[in-house]
Amino acid sequence: MNKALVALLLGGMLVQTTALASSGEELFKAKACVACHAVDKKLVGPAFHEVAAKYGADGTAHISHSILTGSKDVWGPIPMPANRTVSEEEAKTLAEWIVTLK
Repeated sequence: MNKALVALLLGGMLVQTTALASSGEELFKAKACVACHAVDKKLVGPAFHEVAAKYGADGTAHISHSILTGSKDVWGPIPMPANRTVSEEEAKTLAEWIVTLK
């Protein structure tokens, strides 16, 4: 494969990953996730590093579902309520960002 084409493709992937992380982080702050979660420490809910480690890259659908519908008895006795301010697309973006935080 042409070296220029490979560089272009890899550069595009890097830009896409950076944009995804940025919008995921922005949603994290804007959608009140910060009230219960932090990236690197447990607050009311688990640290996102722990969530990423538990579910891995294949866990985005599970995490997205939990954001939209809530969960209980997964990380302890305090349930996570459904986040009604997050759309399905935003939940997916958040979940994709969370799994990058290992």
